[in-house]
Amino acid sequence: MTLLLIAPMLASLCAAIVTLALGWRRITAATSVLAALTILGCGIALGFRVGSAPHVLAAGLLRADALSVVMLIVIGAVGTLSTIAGIGYIETELDHGHTDPAGARLYGTLTPTFLAAMVLAVSANNIGVIWVAIEATTVITAFLVGHRRTRTALEATWKYVIICSVGIAMAFLGTILLYYAAQHVSQDPGHALDLGGLTAIASRLDGGVTRLAGGLLLIGYGAKVGLVPFHTWLADAHSQSPAPVAALESGVLLAVAFSVLLRIKPIIDAAVGTGFLRWGLLIVGLATVGVAAMLLTVTRDLKRMLAYSSMENMGLIAIAAAAGTKLAIAALLLHVVAHGLGKTVLFLTSGLLEAAHNSTAIADITGVVVRSRLTGGCFAIGVMVLLGLPPFAMFASELSISRALADARLAWALGIVLLLIVIAFAAVVRNSVSILLGEPLPGSPAIPVPATIAVALLVGVAASFALGVTAGPLAALLRSAAAQLGLPQ
Repeated sequence: MTLLLIAPMLASLCAAIVTLALGWRRITAATSVLAALTILGCGIALGFRVGSAPHVLAAGLLRADALSVVMLIVIGAVGTLSTIAGIGYIETELDHGHTDPAGARLYGTLTPTFLAAMVLAVSANNIGVIWVAIEATTVITAFLVGHRRTRTALEATWKYVIICSVGIAMAFLGTILLYYAAQHVSQDPGHALDLGGLTAIASRLDGGVTRLAGGLLLIGYGAKVGLVPFHTWLADAHSQSPAPVAALESGVLLAVAFSVLLRIKPIIDAAVGTGFLRWGLLIVGLATVGVAAMLLTVTRDLKRMLAYSSMENMGLIAIAAAAGTKLAIAALLLHVVAHGLGKTVLFLTSGLLEAAHNSTAIADITGVVVRSRLTGGCFAIGVMVLLGLPPFAMFASELSISRALADARLAWALGIVLLLIVIAFAAVVRNSVSILLGEPLPGSPAIPVPATIAVALLVGVAASFALGVTAGPLAALLRSAAAQLGLPQ
C-alpha cells in the first residue's frame, strides 16, 4: 500500500526530470501522461484496499484513506486529460510562435511537478507537510499562469502570487498555533501535527488558541479555494493560464485545497464545538456563490465565465461542508469529481476557441456548433454538466446537497443558494447559447482540433456520462470518506 502512495509522486517527478533533461517533445510529454495515469491507477487500486479505516504508512508520513483515494482519482483523471491535451496545446503554441523551446521545456517540467505536489497534499499525514505541498502548488502555478509572458499574464501571475501568499501565510500561522495547542496536551509532541494524533487529542486542545487557529486556516486555505474575500485572483489566473493548466487549476487544485479544510474541520469541531467552522463556512460559502452569480451576469469573456462558475461551485461545496453530515460530505465529493471532469472539457474547448479566434471575448465567438461539431458538441455537454442537468452527476450531487441542508435545518440557506444558482444558471445559458448557436461572424476562422485534444475531449465527455449514469463503486468510496471524517449522520 505504501508503494501505491509513493509511486504517483515518483512517476510525476521522473516525468519532470526527463523533460527538464531532454526538452519538450512528444516522447517526453508522454511521460507526463504516464505519470497522470499512474496517479489514477494507484488511486483506483487503493480504493479496493483502504477499507473502512485509515492507514498510516511510511513511518507516519503518509495517510491512505477514502478521502485521499477520492482526491487521487480526481487528480489522476483530470491530470490524464490535461496532459494528453497539453501535447496538442504546446504544438499549437510552438507553431503560432506563442512560446519557444525553452518555454515548452518549462511547461513540460512544471506540469508533472504540479501533479506531484497535489498528490503529496492529499496523501500526507502531517498538516505541516500538507502546508508545504500547498505552498509548492502556489509557486508552480505562478510560473504556469505566466506561461505566455504577456503583460496581462504577468499581471495575473503577480496578483495570484500576492493574494495566495497572504492566504498561505495565514494558513502557516494557523498551523503553528494548532501545533502550539497540541504540544501542551500530546503525549508525543514530535507527532503533534499528525492527523491521527490531532484527532485523538482534539477535545483537550485549548479552545481559544484552537479557535484562532481554525479561523486562520479557514481564511488561508479559503484563499487557495477562491472563496470570498480572497477570490479576486481566480478569474485572472484562470483566464491567462494555458487551457490544460486552467483545467488542472479549476478541476483539481481548488478541490485539493478544500480537502485540507475537510481534514481539519473535525479537529476544530471537537475542540471548540461545531458552530464555529459551520458558520464560517456558511458565511463565506454564501458570499462566494452570491459574488460569483453577480459576476457571471456581467462577464463577456469565455474563460472568466468558466472561472466564475468555479467560484460558484466552490462556494456551494463550502456550504455543503457547513452542513457537515455524512450525506453532505459524500455529495460534496461527488460534486468535486463531476465538476472536475466537466470543467476540464469546458476549459479544453475554450482553449481551442481561443487559439482559433485569438480572443476569449464571447462577442467574437459565435456559431461554434455549425463551424465545428466536435468542439460545439463537447462544449454543449460540458455546459450541461456544469448546469447540473440530468443525467450528469452534478444533478445528483446538488439534489443531495439540498437534502443535506434541509436535514441540517439550514433551509433558509438553501433558499438563498437556490435563488443565486438560478441567476448563475441563466447567465451561463445566455452566454453559452450565444457561443454555440449565435450567427457566425463574417470571416469567422476555422476551429482546428489537434488529435490529442480531441481524444481528451471525447474521453472527458464519456467519463462524465459514465459518472452520471452510475457512480458504481465510487458511491461506496464517497460514503466511506464521509464516515472516516467522523461526521454525524
